[in-house]
Amino acid sequence: MIQQQTILKVADNSGAKTVKCIKVLNGFNRRFAVLGDIIIVSIQKLRNKARSTSKVQKGEVHKAIILRTKAKTVKKDGTIFFFQSNVVSLINKQGKPIASRIIGPIPKFLKKKKNLKFITLSSGFI
Repeated sequence: MIQQQTILKVADNSGAKTVKCIKVLNGFNRRFAVLGDIIIVSIQKLRNKARSTSKVQKGEVHKAIILRTKAKTVKKDGTIFFFQSNVVSLINKQGKPIASRIIGPIPKFLKKKKNLKFITLSSGFI
């Protein structure tokens, strides 16, 4: 579960390394975000190699979609899965990814949430 002030890793090649959650979208008093939700983030750190060619700058505010969380998620068949870290991918105002590649696996059920662009950019499924 992701809430305000949570530090997250970025799993794409946009140039950002870590971001901080500013706001959870979809609801007036919504406190937590889960897998597949969209949040608003501020960029905290940039990757060392990508500082000159980065698509984003430190301190900028972007939207992001949550790809992996430490919180346990239960599938319909009863299996439980979770990840080692909280990971997001940056998106623009139209909802399309800023980056051209997503590093690491993403959950299969993101297909059902109409995020097919992220499915094609990722390396694998869980």
